[in-house]
Amino acid sequence: MMYDVGVVGAGIMGLAHAYQFARRGLKAIVFERHARAQGASVRNFGMIWPIGQPAGSAYELARHSRDQWLKVLRDTGLWHRECGSLHLAYHDDEAQVLREFAAEADRPCELWTPNQVLDRVPAVVPAGLKAGLWSPTELAVEPRQFLGDFPAYLNRTFGVEFSFGNPVLGFDLPRILTVDGVLQCRRLVICTGVDFRELAPKAFATSGLIPVKLQMMRSQPYGDRFRLGPHLAAGLTLRHYASFARCPTLSALARRLDAELPEYKRYGIHVLVSQNGAGELTLGDSHVYGDEITPFDDMHIDELVLAYLRTFLMVPDLAIASRWHGVYVKHPTLPHVIADLGTEVRAISGVGGAGMTLSFGLAELVVAQWLGERT
Repeated sequence: MMYDVGVVGAGIMGLAHAYQFARRGLKAIVFERHARAQGASVRNFGMIWPIGQPAGSAYELARHSRDQWLKVLRDTGLWHRECGSLHLAYHDDEAQVLREFAAEADRPCELWTPNQVLDRVPAVVPAGLKAGLWSPTELAVEPRQFLGDFPAYLNRTFGVEFSFGNPVLGFDLPRILTVDGVLQCRRLVICTGVDFRELAPKAFATSGLIPVKLQMMRSQPYGDRFRLGPHLAAGLTLRHYASFARCPTLSALARRLDAELPEYKRYGIHVLVSQNGAGELTLGDSHVYGDEITPFDDMHIDELVLAYLRTFLMVPDLAIASRWHGVYVKHPTLPHVIADLGTEVRAISGVGGAGMTLSFGLAELVVAQWLGERT
């Protein structure tokens, strides 16, 4: 059989590309080396996070991707919440950055008083609270459930075929060499994240991509006993996402944070909290780059995350049920990397920590341009 397109990798970027090809009527097959996705796509918060993208094309892509996420989630019936996000300020300089961000008004957001924050999210630590920045655009999904169940929907609805446990070893289109044999595809899209180098070592070597390791945790399930509401972040997050770089006083805030919390800078820690349908809290994360990455987790990093969490959120009887790390790749300056590997072969990588957020929008952009559609 000749497939119109082969997709390497069943993480979120691979599945999003398979979806975009298949809904246009093309016959697609997805190759995944493991029995199920095991990479960065199942090791994250489950946040669809447009608030973190800078103004302009990146933010517009994130918003478009969010809209596509909602369509997919409604069509599949998979769990999700339109929960929004809330950034908390406990220092005057943090509150000033929130005011500057809200004043730009390039996206829906509101500056909340402490009373407004506490009325809506009673678990927020009240002592010292200065302000909150509310954004309604963020979504919550359960990445483990979505990555596990979406392939069956793609197969049932669009006829997408899946070849799990079958690594791609090489290609010379239309021939695709796999462990299980040779298949034929007219196009090939490689969405293997950090493993991009295995199929295209020369392109990876010149791509400028840097591996990043993050550590995360998940609490015991709370069910309905404790409901968080929106995704939560605090002052450290303001210097992490490029969207806040436009704020005039951010550099002064960053200098204070570096002076007062040097270990948080050293390990690239900022603290986010999300909650899934079972009431489990996902907590993290940290950022260790390149040659500093080891296969061993650092418990001290987890302790730093939990210590900062306690400065802005009161969680009853918090017990950590699981800990893990993930590795993805990012580019120092570009929001993503699309490598042209020859006739009808592309590699899409380098979305960094925004893979969930950008996935469906970026995949549509790639596929539309590839097929010569007007965008």
